[in-house]
Amino acid sequence: MQLSKFFAPINKDTPKGSFIESHKYLTKAGFIRQLVSGIYSWLPLGYRVLDKISSIVSDEMDKIGSMRILMPCIQPASLWQESSRYDSYGKEMLRMTDRNDKEMLFGPTHEEVVSDIFRHNVSSYKSLPLMFYQIQWKFRDEIRPRFGIMRSREFYMKDAYSFDLTQEDAIKTYKLVFTTYMKILKKIGLKPIAVSADNGSIGGGFSHEFHVAAETGESMLYYDKRIDSLPNYNFDTLSKYYAAVDEKHNAEKTVSIQNFLVQCRGIEVGHIFNFDTKYSKSMNFTVTNNTGENIHPYMGSYGIGISRLVGAIVESSHDNTGVIWPKAISPFQCSLINISPNTNKADEIYSQLINAEVDVLYDDTMDSAGIKFNKAKLIGLPCCIIVGKNTELTNSIEIEDRLSGKKTIVDKDNLVSFLLEKQ
Repeated sequence: MQLSKFFAPINKDTPKGSFIESHKYLTKAGFIRQLVSGIYSWLPLGYRVLDKISSIVSDEMDKIGSMRILMPCIQPASLWQESSRYDSYGKEMLRMTDRNDKEMLFGPTHEEVVSDIFRHNVSSYKSLPLMFYQIQWKFRDEIRPRFGIMRSREFYMKDAYSFDLTQEDAIKTYKLVFTTYMKILKKIGLKPIAVSADNGSIGGGFSHEFHVAAETGESMLYYDKRIDSLPNYNFDTLSKYYAAVDEKHNAEKTVSIQNFLVQCRGIEVGHIFNFDTKYSKSMNFTVTNNTGENIHPYMGSYGIGISRLVGAIVESSHDNTGVIWPKAISPFQCSLINISPNTNKADEIYSQLINAEVDVLYDDTMDSAGIKFNKAKLIGLPCCIIVGKNTELTNSIEIEDRLSGKKTIVDKDNLVSFLLEKQ
């Protein structure tokens, strides 16, 4: 993509009210734009990141047999009254009435709706286990939206819901999703920290939060640092080591591991819940087991904040010049900058990359070299291909790695193979 034809409005000024780096850089680089407090438009660069994260999440959820659906944003209040959550949820819920004076709401979560789908379509144990997921916009009317997309009112989320016949089966499903979440976050390019957590308004038996370590995180985490070097991330392995969020932290339990205990701030990017039969009982639905007995299914719900992840990634991966995107979710694979007076050479290399299906952002504008470099660092693509005078003389191209700053000289004819090796 040629930058001259791509909508990426670079802002020179730091946006008002931007107290954290993700809000500042994502706004300055033209990834997002605030419409009103806590509500943002996602511009082309930002949407590309959202889309890549969504694809990774979707692929991993598909692998464990979860089926993608899409439920309505607007829900009838009657479902929430059945589950006894309508009055207790509070002012975060956006409530409204339709033209027939029926009470409606903008869904902050979908336990009630998915339960309603299940109870009208499933009656036998032979259909279990079942798991559905969706990726959809949610709305929670935060009393004090802040930190850009980190704590906004409208947000993009993957939420999944499982149904099992027995508690034992439900725990197996819970462990499977736990491990899948660790895989997802690792695949994105993060170092996830899973901690025991409270269930909050969702309710139920137990839950875990998934965090990304960052100084701007709102939660305090305590965990055994030996977790960082474990060869795998399955539930049974991780549960042998201490890890808790601040409100669940028990100092007495950590006395024996003081030499390994890490205390840091974390940004919550995912939360999973096991809530037994809370919703199947309150909404009165059952399935028959193999002896003909009516059984309330055991349920769980599993959320990943996809738009919040974008902010968390920037908080944990940036420098004083801009974003540093992990390769897996970068909006483009690389940037191409021409600092030579001869644009034909740069155009030739751009065509070479496009023909090889390299997803490149080519700064073909008339800006100075300094401005081009500043834009490239602000946007934060994994590497920058620089076409300069040496390209004219020796056919060599300089490639700068965004994370390390390391520069490599590559022959033009070997450029594509070099880039593919780095993926």
